[in-house]
Amino acid sequence: MKKRFGLVIDQERCIGCEACTVACKIENNSTQNWIQVETQSAAQQDTPHGSFPDLEMNFLARLCNHCDNPPCVDICPTDALVKREDGPVFLDEEKCDGCESCIDACPYGVIFFNQETDKVEKCTLCIHRIDQGLEPFCVLCCEGQAMYFGDLNDPGSQVSKMIADKNTFQLNPEANTGPAVYYCPPKPRRRL
Repeated sequence: MKKRFGLVIDQERCIGCEACTVACKIENNSTQNWIQVETQSAAQQDTPHGSFPDLEMNFLARLCNHCDNPPCVDICPTDALVKREDGPVFLDEEKCDGCESCIDACPYGVIFFNQETDKVEKCTLCIHRIDQGLEPFCVLCCEGQAMYFGDLNDPGSQVSKMIADKNTFQLNPEANTGPAVYYCPPKPRRRL
């Protein structure tokens, strides 16, 4: 079976430090935040414990979902967005004409327009590192050790075991894109 690389992000471990965001910007020499860490209160998660003294906050790292069926690739008129066989979706900057069609097509809002270059930018899952047998830089630099990288098609991989053992979820399942990013929700807090 061919490899399909992806991520599992454990919200229980994410401390909202944004080390992943900084690491991504440095590694990819980007002016944009290809990873955005959102703060979520319990009230946003439709739980009954969203007010004092039962206030909870969790963090959600949002990045390219490296979809199985990426609408950004399908809509790109210049074939600048490419899906690799092993999963990552990347941008061929030489082919990008800056039309921004992919920005509108992305259901995750994680493709950005760079006004300095008149081209789009997005997370590549650090394919330059993957090709060297390394994990993405955001995973390596995650201070809370909340990001996990591996082969989603290998049932023995850490990410596959986490997906099987934990109550993981994916963002925007109604978009039917087959995201390669999974999230482990935080455990319910024990109330006194």
